[in-house]
Amino acid sequence: MNDLYVVTGAGPVGWTVAEQLAGQGNRVRVLTRSGSGPEHPLVERLTVDVQDASQVRDAFAGASAVFHCIHGSSYTADAWRAELPRAEQTVLAAAVEAGAVVVFPESLYSYSEPERPMTEAGPRTAQGGKRGIRTELLLARDASPANTVSVVAGDFFGPHVRNSHGGERMVAPVVAGKKLWVIGSTDQPHSFTYVPDLAAAMIRTALTPSLWNRVWHAPTGPAVTQRQLATAFTEAGGAAAPKVGALPGWVLRAMGIFSKDLRELTETLYQFAKPFIMDSAASQAALGLRPTPLAEAAAATVAWWRSQG
Repeated sequence: MNDLYVVTGAGPVGWTVAEQLAGQGNRVRVLTRSGSGPEHPLVERLTVDVQDASQVRDAFAGASAVFHCIHGSSYTADAWRAELPRAEQTVLAAAVEAGAVVVFPESLYSYSEPERPMTEAGPRTAQGGKRGIRTELLLARDASPANTVSVVAGDFFGPHVRNSHGGERMVAPVVAGKKLWVIGSTDQPHSFTYVPDLAAAMIRTALTPSLWNRVWHAPTGPAVTQRQLATAFTEAGGAAAPKVGALPGWVLRAMGIFSKDLRELTETLYQFAKPFIMDSAASQAALGLRPTPLAEAAAATVAWWRSQG
């Protein structure tokens, strides 16, 4: 394969993919509306709107793989519906012309039997809201003539992760010794994925044609409770054991009457009120990768947060 790779988006996933690719000696072209991205001699940062077919086609020229890592402008079904399908179709069409495989980070939202451990073979037919949109995106990738890979992850944590249940809403308060409020239950097992492990899996699939046109799971450690994840951060940061409280579903629903953002958040309450577990054993075997131990991942996460001041 050629040594030019394109990354769309410079959120935590796109940024980490670009960093890892460049660290391996590959040329990387990062496409964002703002021209942002990692500063590295092998990283070229371009200002590109991925909704613009001509811009995308030009930016994909010469690439062997595309890592499509953009997200919606807001965490709402309306924004996702208006933005994500169109962007993916533009990217897929340009990738066909370039002869590039497209690798997507994917969530667990489309899994329609989340009450049991979710595996790569599990049904992904969830309907309605943001869950249904993720289902439709997966179906559209399958229907595209482009080679694609979707790498599923649980809720993110790690360097560069801010807007996540394991991001700034958790790390910042507990390391500062403040009380943490979580949604759902403090003590139900939940799968959290360390972003560098997701990025490594996406890169491995891009480099391995036999893994294309499949859904894989990012290497993800054993499910932990929100209290256990918070404790890992406090132990890494040398802070006291965290004080953790839970906001039950009825409180969020009541607050959602006055807040659209909270109404959107209640859609995912099912993920935190009961066990929500993904199994990545089959993918780990196929990819030859293992998840980073929680203590090591938590230490790197806290170190990054502290480096941000």
